[in-house]
Amino acid sequence: MKNPLNKIVRSVRALGRELSRHTVADNPIDAPRQPKVGLALGGGFARGLAHIGVLKVLEEENIPIDFIAGTSVGSVIGAAYASGISAKELEEIASLVRFKDFSRWTFSRFGLFSNDKMSVFLRKILRCRTFEELRIPLAIAATDIMTGQPEVFTSGELVDPVRASCAYPGMFHPVKIDGRLFVDGLLAHAVPAMPLRDMGAERVISVYLSAHWVKKGGPRHVFDVIGQCFSIAQERMCGPWKSASDVLVQPEIGEFAYDDFVRAPDLIRAGEAATRAALPEIRAWLPALELKEMATGDANPAWQSPAEPAPVKP
Repeated sequence: MKNPLNKIVRSVRALGRELSRHTVADNPIDAPRQPKVGLALGGGFARGLAHIGVLKVLEEENIPIDFIAGTSVGSVIGAAYASGISAKELEEIASLVRFKDFSRWTFSRFGLFSNDKMSVFLRKILRCRTFEELRIPLAIAATDIMTGQPEVFTSGELVDPVRASCAYPGMFHPVKIDGRLFVDGLLAHAVPAMPLRDMGAERVISVYLSAHWVKKGGPRHVFDVIGQCFSIAQERMCGPWKSASDVLVQPEIGEFAYDDFVRAPDLIRAGEAATRAALPEIRAWLPALELKEMATGDANPAWQSPAEPAPVKP
């Protein structure tokens, strides 16, 4: 009986040692809860390509995004990413896209361009047709031109809400959805942080593309005049969405023109730089991510610069 009893004792002791090694990261009951993170992408025409740089960094650093909300160009990039297009693929698309790909001249009392070509463009790149099919829950902000009330689309067909969110007043025709006319979401949600809170986001990363349309030489045409007016108004209406945000990512895009699609690589790099600067603050929300890196032995994760090597003595 002695040998079987010794075996039992050793087994119990081994089990005790194993249990004592369990950490908080191994125990889902005690593990720190990961907050739901939302990403708000504002408007800015071609400058909105900086959003791709933001997504690239968050993707590379495995920062989880649970919700996305977009206004204007932010709605295009948000819809594409939420449909399953990677940041790398978006970067490739951005290198090819031009203003003519989603707009055409038209004679109308409502605007000088129609963005009906955007329907073709979106159906070509999006991997989903409806909000319900998206990989990440998405909200698209637009403005009811009759009432001035914000409209946040979260269900149904994707294409028309995105077109409506991009219908810049005076430039593009309003978009009719269910008998109502909608224009650019920037009038209601310049940066759609508040819709993310309504969706359940506990932490919000807001990307703000602050820049004047008019350069030192003055306005070139009526679009510059209209755009400058909206830029001024947008800067004066930052309070509500900033109070709903936890981290503000503001790429340095002041040198770029609103139609600088040819400078996509530079705009994307500006988005990357601004996001990397915000990474320490973002990662502070995610203790579970830190514990995972510690458990896998990644003592020097990619988001940190490696330590300087010690000087070699002669």
